[in-house]
Amino acid sequence: MKILVAISGASGVNLGLKTYDKIPKNHEKYLIVNENADIVSLKERGYNIFENKEIWEGPASGSFGVDAMMVVPCSMNTLAKIAVGISDNLTTRAASVMIKEKKKLLLAPRELPFSPIALENMHKLSLLNVIIAPPVLGYYSQQKCLEEMEDFIIGKWFDLLGIENSLYKRWGKNE
Repeated sequence: MKILVAISGASGVNLGLKTYDKIPKNHEKYLIVNENADIVSLKERGYNIFENKEIWEGPASGSFGVDAMMVVPCSMNTLAKIAVGISDNLTTRAASVMIKEKKKLLLAPRELPFSPIALENMHKLSLLNVIIAPPVLGYYSQQKCLEEMEDFIIGKWFDLLGIENSLYKRWGKNE
């Protein structure tokens, strides 16, 4: 499976990077980072990265063949642009491609509380089969630290996209 992770907004960048890192090695993975991230340091760390302004890159075309895309975190600005079809950067263009190609697109909005406008945009996107999955904890997996909480959230996102994982304790499992 070819998986694309996009990071929009500044809050939650580490969760986006951790999500990218947790994708199993048997998948081809790519990363888009918006202008607010430190692109040079990411490239130095060996990430297969596109800059958000590089709208001509592969993910801007359906023929690139991305199977699933996650925007983690997803700012309200990015969510709104996707909802109304504005494709002014690589993240929003790639998301537009995912919608038109009927591929899996997961958005992890990071704002609290959600405004009526944000909820309306999320509703509109959910009608287009976009997965709206904010980073919400499920306490049944009994996380004890921040890393376990993040693993739970990432594991749930992977479940929604059909990416096998064992990142969290599942309901009814006595391990």
